[in-house]
Order: sequence, then C-alpha cells, then structure tokens
Amino acid sequence: MDEVIIVEYNPHWKALFEREVARIRKVLNENIISRIEHFGSTAVPGLAAKPIIDILIGVRSLTEAKQIAISGLETLGYAYWFDNPDPQRMFFVKGLPPKPARTHHIHIVEPDSILWERLIFRDYLREHPDEAKRYAQLKHYLAQRFSGDREAYTRGKSKYVSFVLQKARLP
Repeated sequence: MDEVIIVEYNPHWKALFEREVARIRKVLNENIISRIEHFGSTAVPGLAAKPIIDILIGVRSLTEAKQIAISGLETLGYAYWFDNPDPQRMFFVKGLPPKPARTHHIHIVEPDSILWERLIFRDYLREHPDEAKRYAQLKHYLAQRFSGDREAYTRGKSKYVSFVLQKARLP
C-alpha cells in the first residue's frame, strides 16, 4: 500500500534536492540537460507535504534522454514507469513499496512541456504564505479522506491548483 501521508515542512528538503541533483548529474549526460528544478510542495518553504522530493528535468529530446536516463537513474535506485500514459514525460520513482517509502520523483520533459507551469504554482505559493496555508489545509483534508488512494488525493487538489494558477497569471 502506498499511503498518502502529509508531514510538516522539513527545512532539509532543499539540501536533499541539491544532493540528489549532484548524484543525477553524475549519471546523466550534461549535454542533454537544459534545466533542473525543485518543484512540488517540498520546494515551498513552510508548506506541509508528502515527504517526496519532486525533481523536474528539462532535456532537449525525450528520445535522446530515454537512451541514457533509464539505465543511469536505475543505478541510483530509481524505477522507471514504462507504462506511463503521458508520452510527453518520463517518470521515475525512488522507493517503492514494499521497500522503504518513496523519497524522490523525477519528471523528465522537453522545454515545451505543460509541466513547467507547475513552477508558476510553486513560485506563487512561495510569494504568498497565506495561500500556502490554505493549500496545506486542503492537503491535510484530502490525505485523511483518500489516505489509500494517491490518484484521488491528486484529483482532489486539481481545482484548487487551477484556481491558484489563474490568480498567479493575473497582471
């Protein structure tokens, strides 16, 4: 079972991200990486989150990345989601049940991916702590309601995320 658990903000998450990025850069060809970002709730200071570091990696080409990333990231303990229904993204998980809990997610996308919009959401929450508090309350509620259903938990946040993105785009 992959339970949804929300914990209070951990100030070490930023260092965990930076340490993992250093490890990733050692196994991926630096020439294909255009950008690496920490996103998701662990990237927002003070925000309660699932204790999973989300890493967004931009590459020139997913086709090229597939030739290098899968085997390279597997050496770091990541599992690649071969059945990912989104052909515009490669997705990796570190720590799958029954092993210890998930610790990291890697999302590899091209520069035109819609996933980059999540940085708008991240940045808005960083700049608006009251909004981050509202988001934390929603996450706690959804984690209680859908503790055993990760996808329902994520769907439950989607309207709120869309609402915040609309606000973030206003001039």
